[in-house]
Amino acid sequence: VQLQASGGGLVQSGGSLRLSCAASGSIFRNNVMGWYRQVPGKERKLVATITSSGLTNYIDSVKGRFTVSVDNAWNTVYLQMTSLKPEDTAVYYCNYQAQGSAYWGQGTQVTVSS
Repeated sequence: VQLQASGGGLVQSGGSLRLSCAASGSIFRNNVMGWYRQVPGKERKLVATITSSGLTNYIDSVKGRFTVSVDNAWNTVYLQMTSLKPEDTAVYYCNYQAQGSAYWGQGTQVTVSS
């Protein structure tokens, strides 16, 4: 499975960005896709996930501001980010989990200026 993330960039506080991550290869229908983020010197942390049954999970700090979704083919996961804050600045990684394995995209930088 290969994951290709895109959509990061520089945005002012209060702005919006949408991240995309396209999965290719042997995609299993029963999976979990999502987004994590990492700042320098700290561990990678969960931001949001969505299961193949449509259940979503968010960390408290992004609830009401971020929305995770997938396309109908279940091979692209999105993260719509609104009301962005400087503390959202990080490298964002998409993640795909299925059949006991986990795969990561290459990471995309999101920078929110104050």
